Amino acid sequence: MIGSGPSAGEALKERGEAAPPVLSVVVPVFNEADNLEPLCAEIHAALEPAGIDFEVVIADDGSTDSTPRELERLARRYPRLHWVTLRRNSGQTAALSAAIDRARGRVLVPMDGDLQNDPADIPRLVERLRAGYDVVSGWRRERRDPLLTRRLPSRVANWMISRLSGVRLHDFGCTLKAYRRDVLEGVRLYGEMHRFVPVYAAWQGARVTEIEVHHRPRSRGRSKYGLGRTFRVVLDMVVLRFLDRYSQRPMHLFGGFGLFSLLLALLGFAAAAFFKIVALAGTRWFSSDFVAAFGKDFVETPLPVLVALFGVTGILSILMGLLAEMVMRTYFESQDKRTYLIKEPPKSEPPRPPPGCAAP
Repeated sequence: MIGSGPSAGEALKERGEAAPPVLSVVVPVFNEADNLEPLCAEIHAALEPAGIDFEVVIADDGSTDSTPRELERLARRYPRLHWVTLRRNSGQTAALSAAIDRARGRVLVPMDGDLQNDPADIPRLVERLRAGYDVVSGWRRERRDPLLTRRLPSRVANWMISRLSGVRLHDFGCTLKAYRRDVLEGVRLYGEMHRFVPVYAAWQGARVTEIEVHHRPRSRGRSKYGLGRTFRVVLDMVVLRFLDRYSQRPMHLFGGFGLFSLLLALLGFAAAAFFKIVALAGTRWFSSDFVAAFGKDFVETPLPVLVALFGVTGILSILMGLLAEMVMRTYFESQDKRTYLIKEPPKSEPPRPPPGCAAP
C-alpha cells in the first residue's frame, strides 16, 4: 500500500521527495478548459478545511482545446495539482488509468471534470471508508441530465449490470467513488470497464457500499457521452462476466458449446438417416402414409447442411477452448499469478493521522 507507515515517509524524505498524500483525486478530462479552474478551486475548498492531505491528478485525454495550457497554468497556482497528457484521445477509461498510475495516495477518488460531480461529497465518501468498506460508490439519485438520452438508458444499464453481476448498486455509471488503494492493485481497465470496478472488487471479496451524492447540471462545455455508450457498457459487462466465470477454465465454456453443437449434428444425422431408410424401404416395411410423411431423400431436407454446420462449429469450438486453455496457462505461469485469493483478516479502523492530515 503506497505511503503506509512512517518508514515510507522517512525514506522519501531521505531522497528529497515529498511524502505521499493520504488521498488522490483523479480526474480524466477531454476538452474541459473552461471547467478546470473552478474544478480545482472547488476541490481545494472542499478538502483543505477537512484537514485531508491530498493531491489532484488530472489526465488530459488528448484534448484539442486549450486544456493543456490551462493545466500548466493551474499547476503553478496549485502545488497539489499534477497532470499528464495522453498523445491522442483514448477514452475515459484509458485516461482514468493514466491518472491512477500517477496517483500516490492510499485512497483514490475518481471524479468527472465537467463540474457535475460535487467535490464537497469527497469527505463523506472518505469518511464512509473508515467504517471498514473498501469501495464507496456515489449514487446520483437526483440526476441532472436529459431523461431520454441519459437517465433512461442509464437506468436500464444499471438494472442489467446489477442483475448480471449480483452487486446491488443503483448507479454504476457515477464516476465519483472512493477506493482503498489495494482494491485497484493489479487491475487493468479496458473499454468502458472503469464503471465495473465495484463489481470486480465485490467478486474478489471487497466490501462495497454506496451513498447519495449531489449531481449538478452541466454549465460549461458539451457532453461527450451518447446513447451508443449504453450498448458498449452491456458488451463490456458480458466480457467481465466471462472473465469472472471462465478465465481459469475457458474450456468449460467453449467445450460445452462445442459438445452441444456436436450433439445437434449427431441428432441431425440420425434424423436424415432415418428419413433415408424410410424412403429406401418404402411400403415393404412401412405403411404408405408413413412413407409419404417421413420418406425423404437427403436433398429434400436441410438436415445435411445443418449437420455440416453444427459439426464444424462443434469442432472449432473445442479447438478454440484448447487454445484458450493454453493462453490462460501461459498468462498465469508467465507472470507467476495465483489462481486463488487469500482472505485477509478483518480490517480494523486505521490509526488516526497526525494533526492536519486525516486518513480514512
